[in-house]
Amino acid sequence: MRRPRSLAGRLFAVQIVLVTAVVTTCAAFAYLSDRSEAEESARRTVTAIATAVAASPAVRQAAVSADPARSLKPYAEQVRRDTGVDFVTIMSPAGIRWTHPDPARIGERFLGHTGPALAGRTFAETYTGTLGPSVRAVTPVRGTGGRVVGLVSAGITVKTISRRLSGQVAALLAVAVGALALGGAGSYLLNTRLRRHTHGMNAEELARMHDYHQATLHAVREGLLMLDGQGRVALVNDGGRELLGLRGRAVIGRPVRRLGLPPGLTEALLSGAPRVDEVYLTDDRIVVLNTSPVSGGEHRGTVATLRDHTELQALTGELDSVRGFAEALRSQAHEAANRLHTVVSLIELGRAEEAVGFATAELQLAQALTDRVVDAVAEPVLAALLLGKAAQAGERGAELLLTEDSQLDDGLLPAQLPTRDLVTVLGNLIDNAMDAVAATDRPRITVTVRAEDGELLLRVGDCGPGVPPERAEELFGRGVSGKAPGRGLGLALVRQAVRRHGGTVEVGQAPSGGAEFTVRLPLGTPAGSRP
Repeated sequence: MRRPRSLAGRLFAVQIVLVTAVVTTCAAFAYLSDRSEAEESARRTVTAIATAVAASPAVRQAAVSADPARSLKPYAEQVRRDTGVDFVTIMSPAGIRWTHPDPARIGERFLGHTGPALAGRTFAETYTGTLGPSVRAVTPVRGTGGRVVGLVSAGITVKTISRRLSGQVAALLAVAVGALALGGAGSYLLNTRLRRHTHGMNAEELARMHDYHQATLHAVREGLLMLDGQGRVALVNDGGRELLGLRGRAVIGRPVRRLGLPPGLTEALLSGAPRVDEVYLTDDRIVVLNTSPVSGGEHRGTVATLRDHTELQALTGELDSVRGFAEALRSQAHEAANRLHTVVSLIELGRAEEAVGFATAELQLAQALTDRVVDAVAEPVLAALLLGKAAQAGERGAELLLTEDSQLDDGLLPAQLPTRDLVTVLGNLIDNAMDAVAATDRPRITVTVRAEDGELLLRVGDCGPGVPPERAEELFGRGVSGKAPGRGLGLALVRQAVRRHGGTVEVGQAPSGGAEFTVRLPLGTPAGSRP
């Protein structure tokens, strides 16, 4: 099957037809205008010549003489040659010719109208005479007392007018052909560029591609954002609106700086440099950004893809917690094996009382910590988190203490405050505290968990170096960390989770001189109760 003509080809054909029609119409109009103007010019010329001849005293005298033809014939021929007209005929009032370019026609009757001239009026007309169709003027020759004693007719044949127009027509045709050539060349160049931009596709293919394009944009769950060379939004799909919090807003054509995105994400989108799997935080999501510049000799824009890693990051946090619990259990198992070997060795050495005392002391210490946490924090997930972190801190040589004013009864947490977010908040704060006290002589971490005034208060303090006030806000930014490269999401995730539930997070100085983070989350309606 023959492939349909491309869109550029169709437009080229239409443009050629239009240019040809316009040039042809203009040429025809110009020809007709020139012909009409030439005939009008001929009328004015022959009228002026006939009037001048009729006003000549010599013509007046000859008209009343006995033989007008003898004296008027050379005069009329001289005027005809000097003025370039085709004939100058002088005749009697009865229309009998006294002069004519063809001597054989002298004495014959004039072919044409003479009535208006006999009435004393000069007039012009187009009439077919002995020389063919001509534009002629007829005027009276007045004698003494104003009596009409003769008539003068001067004329230019249509053939002569056509010869004069032929040169103008040739020039007009040359201009028309040139205009047609220029129009065709311009149309060809324009459509060559259009063909390059449309890749030679026809209108049906472009329409089908647009339909596929729209369907793909709505079907892809990942976010897609396109910016033009001025940093304005050229296109964003449903996934991109959802991830960037732009749903329901008119953003096409707006600068990306006016979308209210986090500064780091905005700068990444406007940088123009390619970015691969960079993590950024919005108010309620964690997104992974990839960008690629659109270039064609100059920066024409940026294509950005966004992936939602909120759930993945939460699962990663839970996995880290589970891994921490596993490490704590491994450490406790290792310590339990050491203590069991110690007890067995004491019994083998015959020191049973010392063995019983050693085992009892260890059991009491572990049970006391467990009883303290369980009594103060009845929420099972938070209690398990605190016990695991306490064991993890102990393995690292640090001491985790639950303050005396900690108290959280079971059932106080509302359904809209999931324990996963509490694990994220409290777990990251304790992990940061353990890192902060790692280099101190007596590493200690204090944790407060209690409900007061309709809020859940979580406070974690340490005896580390503390946080300068000018860096307090900076700590919650993505990638800000004093740890190994690639980290620094912990506090950013804490702030995101707190904001998501309408809470606040503050950083200050602990009584021990280190940093103290305080989180307040509204409790609202407890889980299992009716509003």
